[in-house]
Amino acid sequence: MALSPLVGRLVDALRCLPGVGPKSAQRMAFHLLERNREGALDLARVIAEAVESVGRCESCRTLSENALCPVCASPRRDSRTLCVVETPADMAALDASAGYEGLFFVLMGHLSPLDGIGPAELGLDQFERRLDRGGIDEVILATSSTVEGEATAHYLAEIVRERGIRATRIAQGVPMGGELEFVDGGTLARALVGRRDAR
Repeated sequence: MALSPLVGRLVDALRCLPGVGPKSAQRMAFHLLERNREGALDLARVIAEAVESVGRCESCRTLSENALCPVCASPRRDSRTLCVVETPADMAALDASAGYEGLFFVLMGHLSPLDGIGPAELGLDQFERRLDRGGIDEVILATSSTVEGEATAHYLAEIVRERGIRATRIAQGVPMGGELEFVDGGTLARALVGRRDAR
């Protein structure tokens, strides 16, 4: 189907979103133009405002339109515990779990020399300054269990231990509600190594 030039541009623009292919982008474009023009205008305004106003939190590096994000600005958070994550999405997931009340540091990626991502790109100079200010008793390394995530966690653990601070790694293994027969061997091995006393 031949699209008008402007509709084609809209479809192409929507394809910049993760997981959105040509068909999904076309479906979204048609929906916005056929059924929800007011929503489309609101979406365009909010995207423009966010791109213009959202930067990084001065303390944890997550996305924020203020100097400090709501987590870092909260006096209720435990400032003695710092959890290091790869992305703002990881931070949001951990914070939503209601099991963590400390502060965060967001790397915005992981070490990947082949892609040109080293310590400078992850803000590790800022991370070291934060540790050097004192007041942190434990750093929780919550990077992904990929090769890059593991290498990043190892690198960070060395930085943390050099300062006499406890470095811990999040447990990884069998998910809640998971059936053992459907869990891959690597995950099962990690779960066995990371086992703890039964309660």
